[in-house]
Amino acid sequence: MKPVCLVVGAGAGIGGTVGRKFAQEGYHAALCRRSDAAGLAAMTQAFEEEGLAASGYLTNAAEPGALEQLVSDVEKVGPIDTLVYNLGAQIGNRSLQDTSLKTFELGWQIACFGLFRLAKVLVPMMVARGRGTFLVTSATSAMRGNAGQHSHAAAMAGRRLLCQTLNAEYAAQGIHVAHIIVDGAVDAPDTLGKMLGEKAFAALREARGGEHDGLLLPEKIAETYFHLAQQHRSVWTHELDLRAYSDLAWWNHAVDLV
Repeated sequence: MKPVCLVVGAGAGIGGTVGRKFAQEGYHAALCRRSDAAGLAAMTQAFEEEGLAASGYLTNAAEPGALEQLVSDVEKVGPIDTLVYNLGAQIGNRSLQDTSLKTFELGWQIACFGLFRLAKVLVPMMVARGRGTFLVTSATSAMRGNAGQHSHAAAMAGRRLLCQTLNAEYAAQGIHVAHIIVDGAVDAPDTLGKMLGEKAFAALREARGGEHDGLLLPEKIAETYFHLAQQHRSVWTHELDLRAYSDLAWWNHAVDLV
């Protein structure tokens, strides 16, 4: 039975690409997204046509009981060895007055509480098996707030400290939690592309993508994720940041890129 890599937030950017990398390395990729059943089916079929093991699941992380049911369903395929928590909570720049209570809470529900719910279910299973890995995609906003980022920054900072807390409690029991700060713009049309709009994203790609290597490439990000999942426990990485060589580090930014 193949070990399972469960990707929560398996879009065409980081999530789906990380899932493909793990599948290429012998895992069963359990691909989960909130919507777009046709796109999920197409991604799963593409994996299978490449000879890779994959299954797809539509799940709304904010719905009570949905993530818990997801784990139960995926565990029937095989033991979940690695969780990739790749759900974003970016709603764009909104002033304090334009950020409703519902919007603010939804960011926390998706970015932080969803990870907590999965940990409540998965960690005991992983401890019983003696190993397990959480790879948690994060953003510059986990490290610093900016104007218009009330919901996102609060949610991502909570995600970061939840990762630290899980490590403090469970690392000695074989559970590796890595908080991965994506500090820059990702060449992902389904995330940054949608946020910027087609025209602006095309201009960004022309100016910084391609041979410029100024956008983070999902396939290269996936290589890092897989490396983290294979690390020996004597040298576990608990937090790292990824950025293009031409970008300034997050602490030198006047404004977040994502």
